[in-house]
Amino acid sequence: MAEELKGKVAAITGAASGIGLACAKAMLEAGAKVVLIDRAEDRLRALCDELGPNAFPLVIDLMDPKSVATMLDGIKSVAGGLDIFHANAGAYIGGPLVEGDPDAWDRMLNLNINAAFRSVHAVLGHMIEQKSGDILMTSSVAGVVPVIWEPIYTASKHAVQAFTHTVRRQVSEHGVRVGAVLPGPVVTALLDDWPQAKMDEALANGSLMQPKEVADCVVFMLSRPRNVVIRDLVILPNSVDL
Repeated sequence: MAEELKGKVAAITGAASGIGLACAKAMLEAGAKVVLIDRAEDRLRALCDELGPNAFPLVIDLMDPKSVATMLDGIKSVAGGLDIFHANAGAYIGGPLVEGDPDAWDRMLNLNINAAFRSVHAVLGHMIEQKSGDILMTSSVAGVVPVIWEPIYTASKHAVQAFTHTVRRQVSEHGVRVGAVLPGPVVTALLDDWPQAKMDEALANGSLMQPKEVADCVVFMLSRPRNVVIRDLVILPNSVDL
């Protein structure tokens, strides 16, 4: 991969695994310095040791507003600046609504919506001040297609889509781009609560993607000329009928 992001500093939440980790690796390959943000300190430090001198660990608890408020200073202290912020961290709950646990919904909604919005707020002023930057949200195809087996998750990603579109219009005049990547089903820990039969069927029929396939799309979005923005990029396994 050519160094499309050379000279840039990126920060990614939920970077210790899954899509976040794949995006960190792809951005490093594209020439960026990358701050990996997660609450799993030991995991982060081990990963950054493996990824090399341009990968920096930053321990933030996204569910703690006071911790989120320190995020920008932490990013700047370890990497010297910030050009790209990827609000990637999220959780998943599926299944019939009547069988759901509202307390579990609250935790997921707090992470997928409140924590994501707070984290963007924490860095946005910096990007406006420097008149340049990219905000990228990990959304989901469920943000544009109501997925019948995951009503609460679908609702959270519809909120992410509304946030992405409105904030983009607020800050475009400041040279800040805002966009969302909307994957279909990806092999990550978020699918751990899928029934085994459903997982086996999806793997067999090719209806699951790998995180790297999403990461490649993210780098494509970030490396477009500054006069254009990819507002939404939907990526699906070819066999998914949505």
